[in-house]
Amino acid sequence: MTTKPQTIDEYLAPLPEEKRAALERLRQQIRAAAPEAEECISYGLPAFRLHGRLLVAFGAAVRHCALYPGAHPIAALADELDDYDTSKGTVRYTEANPLSPALVRRLVQARIDEHDSQRSTASSRPSARKAAKPAGADTPEPHP
Repeated sequence: MTTKPQTIDEYLAPLPEEKRAALERLRQQIRAAAPEAEECISYGLPAFRLHGRLLVAFGAAVRHCALYPGAHPIAALADELDDYDTSKGTVRYTEANPLSPALVRRLVQARIDEHDSQRSTASSRPSARKAAKPAGADTPEPHP
């Protein structure tokens, strides 16, 4: 029985050299695009978190490598992803047709922008605590 990787290095170690090199390049490109992001393992995959939220993940499969930036970045950059196999939240690529550093940067930035937009929308809404009535506000006062 193999143990699940606890770090990105542990995830990369058993991979064939070509896949390990391709994912290490992707790792460096993500780090360059989001220098404040922290490395982690999420759902068994190498990933980066920013401000406590999952930013992107990546991984290797038998015939391809993949970047998982989420649905919004893929939809936002759909025209630039025509040369790749994509699904709702995944971009699949091969060592023969890698993602360019500029495209990785744009995908990561689109994800950061999405998170920033969600955070600003959430902070502009009144919090449940502020909007809630004080305890007992609906309870009639007892008669003396």
